[in-house]
Amino acid sequence: MPLLSILIAIIVVGVLLWIINTFIPMDRKIKQIFNIVVVIALIIWLLKVFGLFTYLMNVSI
Repeated sequence: MPLLSILIAIIVVGVLLWIINTFIPMDRKIKQIFNIVVVIALIIWLLKVFGLFTYLMNVSI
């Protein structure tokens, strides 16, 4: 996946998250949980895109 596509996807997710946080009335706790879930999902997606997710899953302590 080209780096530009990854950057555009991150920007789109950020803008959507900002729109949801700004214009949709929610309790503060629910917004925090929603933001954390979205950021974790984005990090996992980035790890999969760069091929680090399978590497991290195979690492044993």
